[in-house]
Amino acid sequence: MHISWPWRLAVLGALVTVPCGADDVKNIAIIGAGAAGSSAAFHLWRYALEEDIAVNITIFEKTGRIGGRSLTVNAYNDPTEPIELGASIFVGANAILVNASERFQLPMSEPQRLEKDDITAIWDGYEFVFQTTEGSWGGWDLAKMFWRYGLSPLRTKRMVSAMVDEFLKLYEPPYFPFKSLSQRSKQLGFIKMTGITGEQLFKDTNIDSRFAREILQVATRVNYASNLAYIHGLETMVSLATDGARSIETGNWQIFEKMVLESRATVYRNTTVASIETAQKKAQSSSPKYIVCISDANSGGDSPEQHSVEFDNVIIANPWQFSKIKAGEGVLERAIDEIPYTKLHVTLFTSPLELSPEFFGLKPGSKAPATVYTTLDKNEEPKQGADGVGRTGFYSVSTLKYIINPKTGQKERAYKIFSPKPVTAEFLTRLLGTEIPESVISSKGEDTSFKPITWYYPHAFYSYPIELPRVTFEDPVIGQGVYYTSGIESFVSCMETSALMGKNVARLIADDFSGISRPDIVLDRFDEEMNEQVAVEEEVKEGIHVQAGGEL
Repeated sequence: MHISWPWRLAVLGALVTVPCGADDVKNIAIIGAGAAGSSAAFHLWRYALEEDIAVNITIFEKTGRIGGRSLTVNAYNDPTEPIELGASIFVGANAILVNASERFQLPMSEPQRLEKDDITAIWDGYEFVFQTTEGSWGGWDLAKMFWRYGLSPLRTKRMVSAMVDEFLKLYEPPYFPFKSLSQRSKQLGFIKMTGITGEQLFKDTNIDSRFAREILQVATRVNYASNLAYIHGLETMVSLATDGARSIETGNWQIFEKMVLESRATVYRNTTVASIETAQKKAQSSSPKYIVCISDANSGGDSPEQHSVEFDNVIIANPWQFSKIKAGEGVLERAIDEIPYTKLHVTLFTSPLELSPEFFGLKPGSKAPATVYTTLDKNEEPKQGADGVGRTGFYSVSTLKYIINPKTGQKERAYKIFSPKPVTAEFLTRLLGTEIPESVISSKGEDTSFKPITWYYPHAFYSYPIELPRVTFEDPVIGQGVYYTSGIESFVSCMETSALMGKNVARLIADDFSGISRPDIVLDRFDEEMNEQVAVEEEVKEGIHVQAGGEL
């Protein structure tokens, strides 16, 4: 009887996850169920099927949900109106997320368009340096762009396309999988971009400085809360790669929940990992096994207990400095690099009101933009961190969509604000042009007693690293059978790259279990090219030296 491939997968899947006590089962612990941890579980399960490896995957997640920094909240506390709080979109080039969305048949949609004649503007704190109107002829906006900035928009687009093409090489052999992100970055030439700021990158490539400040810096501010002077060139390019932007209608976190479900992993929610220790070896030649001590996340981490299973591998799939995990002797081969993260304040609210024109220095009664992105004024000094926001005080105020208030039946706007500090009642009063009392911002949820703001939800989290220039990155292999995924975030921080590192670690583990050896052909070629380059340089130097000596 012929069994179709999906059915064979289902049958094999039942065989992959076996009782933990089986002698030949490989037990893997994954700490964190965000993009990286979920992807690691999903791809490890798939590779185990392909290589006929019996695995038992256990995920420890300190919160009660799957998805990490990808999460939604419900406007008006209505589950039919989910709004992304973090990790709002992914793009067409994000192969892992796109393929998973299609595999799980999750409903995808493009970002919602605003209403006709709604304005999107870029504000430097003094004036709108660029604006576009919904429903207007796109060619007119393009003409304005070229008239103001010359060929810089076209050159930038070509640079972004070239970067994406190179980046996608990380997904396939011979560049995938990789044990060293630093080596791969060097081999693919990315250190030329990660080693300098976005500001320097655009200066070196003759991109108009006004275009860089007025347009390109908007992307790094809204995506990474950073000015061009304090973010490396590769992350700058990534922030501009927005072709084919999309999201899952019910929340992007659904991708990762589906990955975990398909992996057949055992998931411990609301569980904190307190420590990782090496277990006593049963034989001199055997690989180490690891003991994980856990506690109830809601108890404040008191009285951790040893988990009943000893693990062959441990994947640490969250930023190390936030985990507070104690690593016993011999667990880590080296200290994990601590990367500073940006604390971002995200404020969601609904209101029947438009933004106040007077907030932006317009005359009363003027039409204010529906969405405002910000940049620095030409005379402002770029700064790092929260101080870098400048005189505008926020990175963006966006009208996400128009929405019907279920209590009143009235059409309202769902707004999202990105800012380095908490939004205040005084700020909202000026932004909306009407008095907003402190009581509105002091509590989450609906406020039926005050009409200008009908639902309010503030949140703050460490959203992504401060992406300063660097040429080395934390490698995924940090111990014998111990892996780390968050090192990729100082390289590029987004859902897709975290998912890529999860997939990469899964492949490395599967290779180790199945005895697959992958000679680094790329590294061999790279070393040969470097040796040839050094030889040529030495030959040139020798020639110059002889010539100079002759002249002297």
